[in-house]
Amino acid sequence: MRKNEMDELMNFDGNVEADDSYDGMGACGFVLTGISWLLVLVTLPFSLCVCFKVVQEYERAVIFRLGRLLSGGSKGPGIFFVLPCIETYQKVDLRTITLDVPPQEVLTRDSVTVSVDAVVYYRVSNATISVANVENAHHSTRLLAQTTLRNILGTKNLHEILSDRESISGNMQIVLDEATEPWGIKVERVEIKDCRLPVQLQRAMAAEAEAAREARAKVIAADGEQKAASALRDAADVMSLSSAALQLRYLQTLNSISSERNHTIVFPFPIELARGIMRR
Repeated sequence: MRKNEMDELMNFDGNVEADDSYDGMGACGFVLTGISWLLVLVTLPFSLCVCFKVVQEYERAVIFRLGRLLSGGSKGPGIFFVLPCIETYQKVDLRTITLDVPPQEVLTRDSVTVSVDAVVYYRVSNATISVANVENAHHSTRLLAQTTLRNILGTKNLHEILSDRESISGNMQIVLDEATEPWGIKVERVEIKDCRLPVQLQRAMAAEAEAAREARAKVIAADGEQKAASALRDAADVMSLSSAALQLRYLQTLNSISSERNHTIVFPFPIELARGIMRR
């Protein structure tokens, strides 16, 4: 029994089962087919220019006879035969198509508005289904990609969008591939191109990052001062054990000053000597 609806013509593999060329066509169909063949035979060899069609290696032709799919699926690549008047065909390109998803204004889960755009790489995996099951497979895929991008990003926080783009792209590819499979579309890859933030948010994030860097710099400087003080204390303890060590350090300092061509020489004056003079 003939099935009129295309969703009833889907088998478990997702492929449209085309009716046989003459099954259920009726008397009118037989008559029109006979007239078409007669027209081809009468107008030979000129009719061959109209009946024979060619599709490229990357194309397939989906043929309809009196509005019904022919058995055998799509034709091509190469030459195929079309009966005039009763058969029509539609070419389908099987090459990978690059779909540029326009920027989408998305409200994230933490109530931040961002503008995100993406690129989708897909191809037609089944020419017959892409023609019979959807009016415009490419336009439908474009709209679905925009909606899927907004839906997925709406469940993410801002820091997840900025730092976990690969996971978002993978989830989006899985969702798109499952949704477009009944249309004969295979989504090969999805990439998040850019994420643009509002100017006020960019300034706030820049101020936050600068404050964090200054805080880390102060902590590092304080840690360095602490280590330097500990080292000086250890050096003082070592020098206190020997008076000659302090004198050697003094001579080393004078040598360093003289090597820089400095005309000013600083002589350290012992505090103990100053105290003895003041007592007298």
